[in-house]
Amino acid sequence: MEINTSPSASTPTAPASTAAPVDRGAKRPRKQAVLEVRGKTRLSPRLLRVTLGGEQYDHLNRNEHRDAYVKLLIADPASGLHPPYDLDALREERPEQLPARRTYTVRHWDDEAQTLDLDFVLHGHGEDSGIAARWADEALPGDLIALSGAGGDYTPQPDTATHLLIGDHAALPAIAASLETMEEHATGLVLLHLDHEDDALELARPAGVELRWIVGEREQLLEAVSALDLSRAQSLQVFCHAERGLTKQLRRVLVKDAGIPREQISISAYWALGRIEDQFQAEKRESVGKIDD
Repeated sequence: MEINTSPSASTPTAPASTAAPVDRGAKRPRKQAVLEVRGKTRLSPRLLRVTLGGEQYDHLNRNEHRDAYVKLLIADPASGLHPPYDLDALREERPEQLPARRTYTVRHWDDEAQTLDLDFVLHGHGEDSGIAARWADEALPGDLIALSGAGGDYTPQPDTATHLLIGDHAALPAIAASLETMEEHATGLVLLHLDHEDDALELARPAGVELRWIVGEREQLLEAVSALDLSRAQSLQVFCHAERGLTKQLRRVLVKDAGIPREQISISAYWALGRIEDQFQAEKRESVGKIDD
């Protein structure tokens, strides 16, 4: 498919800040919101939505980014710990009991009900399922969990001629949220990879945005992007998030080969093959974890 674009749209420039410089020497602890499980919905065989809510909803940095994400703190049930957690004390006295930290995109915010939805990809069974997926699968209404955030930095720009969204199952919540907020006249293409065809969902989107599911080997997503005609993509806004090794290759196609300006692309790895999140996050500071060449 050819991605046609009109001449590049101008990007608003943020006003210069007059605020005093912030002392970044000391890292302030992130505020924890303790929320309860309000409900669960199976969206597809391998995608489970968990609704969390409670009075501490306002502790979160609620923002309008479509890729807004929170950090879940999941303690081993055998530890006897209950949220909120004194992470500094645990780090000093019982580091082996520190809760696991896992990152998830906020699919929906509901300020009136003070709830948010998180979608979990379920994979494997038992110990092979992953800490967060196992917690979501086993969680019951009323169960408590601590989370912090939210971060995020991507929002579809209404003055962008064309959108290109690329991702896998882990990026589905952010892409679905982005499509729902696009202008009615928006045009573009979504390429979403799945391992299993029965996990494909009908996503609300503008009529001018095409959705293609890429089912099978992960490399097929790279092939689909490489086959696009991006020669006139100077006003294209791109969202591209997938497995780390694949994301590196996708960046090469989009930035080096197609010449799309880096500032028009939101691109990073959401996960890495063979890595749990603790390793994945630590490696971001090393050469192996960088997606830029």
